[in-house]
Amino acid sequence: MQAGEEISPAGRPRGHELSATGVTVAYDGVDVVHGASLRLRPREVTVLVGPNGSGKSTLLRTIARLQRPREAGLVIDGDTDALALSAREFSRSVALLTQGRPTPSGLTVRDLVEFGRYPYRGRWGKADPEGPAAVDRALAMTGVADLADRGAEHLSGGQLQRVWLAGCLAQETGVLLLDEPTTYLDLRYQVELLDLVRDLADDHGIAVGAVLHDLDQAAAVADRVVLLQEGRVIADGLPEDVLTAERLTATYGIRIEVDPDPLTGRLRTRAIGRHHTRSERLSATS
Repeated sequence: MQAGEEISPAGRPRGHELSATGVTVAYDGVDVVHGASLRLRPREVTVLVGPNGSGKSTLLRTIARLQRPREAGLVIDGDTDALALSAREFSRSVALLTQGRPTPSGLTVRDLVEFGRYPYRGRWGKADPEGPAAVDRALAMTGVADLADRGAEHLSGGQLQRVWLAGCLAQETGVLLLDEPTTYLDLRYQVELLDLVRDLADDHGIAVGAVLHDLDQAAAVADRVVLLQEGRVIADGLPEDVLTAERLTATYGIRIEVDPDPLTGRLRTRAIGRHHTRSERLSATS
């Protein structure tokens, strides 16, 4: 068992808590993330939102150890220094679905998903007896089991996105990080992916951290929302406390209205452009 890893009675890792404090990241000597803190808890979905260039993806990649910080503290389960773990040890606790992965050729869908088992294989190709079952579960959970033998180069963008997600799930980590996971997905699969994210937290105890651009999606799936602006965390809390009309309007620089959806009761946001709504235009001309 690796440092910081808790094993469930079924033999699979439970959710971990991942805490990042004082994260400062610089590009070309200029700080782009300023002393940010983030706490991902088991059974919770935490969503990072904010305008383009606010540092959402940079912060997520930094806590996944793909981006080197100028300063940062990163702790798993309150006592394991995540920055001191080997890459293999860290990858048994934390998985990241990144944006813009390339389309591989000459590999099947199953081959790609099996890459998620690399932390368990050992340096010399050590056997991974639990690997096939983990891969089958991941293929089924993401709805791509029927594509297992298809060449990856023949997939659509949405299909390939789900296959990469399956690879992360096959990694069977306690923390899952998702950078704009609904990219390339049509409406049905966006909804199904967000449902899957909730299942991972609710049924499997995973701590999920995700970057989303769609504020309505964030409100629908998140237990907590972290709002960033110009590399700083300006709000962190329940969706109804963070996603207010006043705060969003100030952060995004456009009028944003917020109200409860009459069907679901979840928050619903609307950005109001120069032409406003039809009723406002009619009122102005009457």
